[in-house]
Amino acid sequence: MKEIPRRYWRNLDIPLILAVFGLFLLGLFAIYSASASRLLNLNSNPFHYVKRQAIAACVGLVGLITVISIDYRVWRRWTKVGYLFTVLLLGATLVAGKISQGSQRWFSLGGFNLQPSEIAKIVIIVVLAHYLEKPGSIQGKKIIIPFLLIAVPMALIILQPDLGTSIVFVGIVFAMTYTAGGNVRHLGIIALVGSAVALAAILLSYYGVVVLLEDYQLRRLLVFLDPYSDPTGSGWNVIQSMIAIGSGGFLGKGYLNGTQSQLLFLPANHTDFIFSVAAEEFGFVGASAILLTYAFLIWRGIKIAMLAKDRFGSLLAVGCVGYFSCHLIINVGMTVGIMPVTGLPLPFLTYGGSTLLTSLLAVGILLNVGLRRQKIMF
Repeated sequence: MKEIPRRYWRNLDIPLILAVFGLFLLGLFAIYSASASRLLNLNSNPFHYVKRQAIAACVGLVGLITVISIDYRVWRRWTKVGYLFTVLLLGATLVAGKISQGSQRWFSLGGFNLQPSEIAKIVIIVVLAHYLEKPGSIQGKKIIIPFLLIAVPMALIILQPDLGTSIVFVGIVFAMTYTAGGNVRHLGIIALVGSAVALAAILLSYYGVVVLLEDYQLRRLLVFLDPYSDPTGSGWNVIQSMIAIGSGGFLGKGYLNGTQSQLLFLPANHTDFIFSVAAEEFGFVGASAILLTYAFLIWRGIKIAMLAKDRFGSLLAVGCVGYFSCHLIINVGMTVGIMPVTGLPLPFLTYGGSTLLTSLLAVGILLNVGLRRQKIMF
């Protein structure tokens, strides 16, 4: 590991770091608000989740520093090994992973759960960037190859089952392939075929022809069309989330005063629906500030991609931007009832060590590419 030349440090993206730190800090406050009352009812430490999130952040910070320290151009030589290791790890998860709430997605390590599918997102970004940087890599029929590269890990993740993460893979590959110069018409055809396959899977499962989706997955996918069709069942989470966001008004009810969260009407409030908690307590102003901060983070990522030293670095940055954008759109969308509930977390706000680690690694990639750019960013 070579020391970073001193001249590179003037390129360190301080505004990006501040945005990430602000979101993480707000996340700690939101996690405490969402979980403290429930933990107190169970006679547990109200700071339990906050402490675990802080520990995960320390691990993630070490990972971020490590990522920054290694010139991203060196990563090319690790792509084949990284891809193979990721596929094997995802396969091992299906065999020996921890089962929780009907899903087999985690390995338990020292009291913490590691979700390999989260780390797989970072590996796939690097693998795709290495492939797509090559001249002629997506000409003609070759445009299908990036989608074939994600097919195996996606299939293993869907089997866990984890539809949310698989959707992020799709978002990342489309963003990176388009940026690499992919033909828009060809990408549109791939999108139409993929949508048709997904719709067929839903219909076949719905009518019991072939069980391709679990019952709870099918209900989650369909209930967002009309949450009130099952208000006390599958639609409960979405309805309570919309009530929480709407009742926050312009300025919110105040910290620790959100009724839907504090009175435990809103399930999974420290994970899937953490944005609902923040919107209820801080109102339209607070929710807008959160969304603008994410938009700023994404904008900084786009700037880094535009000013990258080479095509590989630019594609790495685009992959990270795709990662953050997919998580933001899907998570916030499901809290307001315009996207299916897929359990996809909101980076830096949602409680979860694996997600926080992955998000910090993605920030590390952006900072790495930004440090080694040739131009000055304003």
